[in-house]
Amino acid sequence: MKILVTGGLGFIGSHIVEYHLNKNDAVYVVDNLSTGSLDNLSLFQNNPDFQFDKADILTWQNMEKAVAWADRIYHMAAVVGNLRVIQEPINVIASNIAGTERLFNTITKIGNTPRVILASTSEVYGKSSKSTMQEEDDLIIENPVHLHSNYAISKLSDEIIGLSYDRINNIPTTIIRFFNTIGPRQTGTYGFVVPKFIAQACKGEPISIYGDGSQTRSFGDVRDVVVALDLIAENIRTRYNILNVGVDHEITIKALANLVRERANSKSDIIYVPYKKIYGMEFLDIMHRRPDLTKLHKLIQFKHKWTLEKTVDNLIGIFNENSLKPQLKNKNL
Repeated sequence: MKILVTGGLGFIGSHIVEYHLNKNDAVYVVDNLSTGSLDNLSLFQNNPDFQFDKADILTWQNMEKAVAWADRIYHMAAVVGNLRVIQEPINVIASNIAGTERLFNTITKIGNTPRVILASTSEVYGKSSKSTMQEEDDLIIENPVHLHSNYAISKLSDEIIGLSYDRINNIPTTIIRFFNTIGPRQTGTYGFVVPKFIAQACKGEPISIYGDGSQTRSFGDVRDVVVALDLIAENIRTRYNILNVGVDHEITIKALANLVRERANSKSDIIYVPYKKIYGMEFLDIMHRRPDLTKLHKLIQFKHKWTLEKTVDNLIGIFNENSLKPQLKNKNL
């Protein structure tokens, strides 16, 4: 199978690439490396089934060629992370909306109809008062005066674009609302909480919680997520559907910090940092986020293999191993 992954050197994208290369699929990646990493490229660059274009989705010259070639497209390219969303609101709109429209317009122009998996986000649910979030729920979007809403609005626009092109131009599309996904190769640079906590705990630094720590999230391992995505793409019954993908139990951020500290055998203090100090403005956080996975499990046979504790232990081990590498290198000189 021929797989196109936009944003394929980012966190989830690079795991999609790795998964399909391990299945002996041919994979074509485009990434502008704004949040994707060249370190991820080193995992694949010697594989003859892998090709990479460094380009922005808005101006990528080889889009028509890649779309004509592909059997399946994972559209992952987007501006992500709370810090970037707040600092780059215009770029959020341009990349997340215009990039998606350009991709679907190109598919229509070429006439090829690859299977499309379109990345959205649980952020579109907004300040839901329900205990779990269902795909059929009405959505609550916060006041656009708060720049953080740009991301949810842009991804909801992507959903509308994808479903419209499926309905009108017969492009088989499934919308994935990702809940908090964690795992190897994710960084804390743009506000992702688990890698940030792990780095702080392993280095003995204070573990910094934004807000009061009572907000809850549902964390799923990316290695489970990519398996689910493949099963979704293979099952045509998922076409023209919006699906939650994640784990359906939640943990408070304060409890997460304590879990990381315990698993890392760390003596780090836990401190609380006001949102305004981090983001330079008041930040209206979503206080809970837990998916209802009933629809997903009706459509595909899927079971998670990774618990939160197992993932945290794995990430602590990776962090400590990577921390030792410079020391080992210097010792061998």
